[in-house]
Amino acid sequence: MNIEGVAAIVTGGASGLGAATVRRLARKGARVLVADVQAELGDAVADEVGGAFVRTDVTNSDEVQAAVDAAGEMGPVRVLVNCAGIGPPSRTLGRDGTPLELDFFEMVLRINLIGTFNAIRLTAAAMARTEPVAGGGRGVIVNTASVAAFDGQIGQAAYSASKGGIVGMTLPVARDLAVVGIRVNTIAPGLMDTPLLAGLPEPARESLAKQVLFPQRLGEPDEFAHLAYHIVENDYLNGETIRMDGGIRMAPK
Repeated sequence: MNIEGVAAIVTGGASGLGAATVRRLARKGARVLVADVQAELGDAVADEVGGAFVRTDVTNSDEVQAAVDAAGEMGPVRVLVNCAGIGPPSRTLGRDGTPLELDFFEMVLRINLIGTFNAIRLTAAAMARTEPVAGGGRGVIVNTASVAAFDGQIGQAAYSASKGGIVGMTLPVARDLAVVGIRVNTIAPGLMDTPLLAGLPEPARESLAKQVLFPQRLGEPDEFAHLAYHIVENDYLNGETIRMDGGIRMAPK
């Protein structure tokens, strides 16, 4: 799909993988809407690429709809990249035997999994109203899972469940939306050099990098963005989850 002049929405686009994706899509000619809860960062990224920012809690349908509507004013909505998410660790049973609070588990699933689906359903409705391009396509959706969907570590029950849910719904949602010409794929990144890992001491970062098969380093956000753009551009990729992890298979801890 040629994205020159189309509107693209990136949830979680104010930082990390999302911000890199915003920049990549903008360089390729898309008009990008940054949907995030981080207003200051979101405004800055949007200004940098000549896009727009809408404060968006992905679990709030009204706010997501407002972002979709704003994107529709920029051009035909044809791209959605879902990067919004959280990853706080917590064990099923604490070291003192205290069970994990159910509210915590629900919060992670609500933001990561339900928030992703909320953005999908509302953006897909806007995509379905656009005129199809050559080949009948109307849009492309790229979700963000994690290798934790397959290799969840200690303390990642909630996170892994949320990312496993994204993997699990990729094919059925792609099947649902095929009738209107919308493709759906998911990226499952490994250890990425995002703000989450940037705060770790250098020895800890080096230790994580050594777990990667090859190349032995953290992934770069622009590598994620490059893959996301390739998925958008390649019309024959659909219903697939792609691990982008340097071959890592995560140990229990």
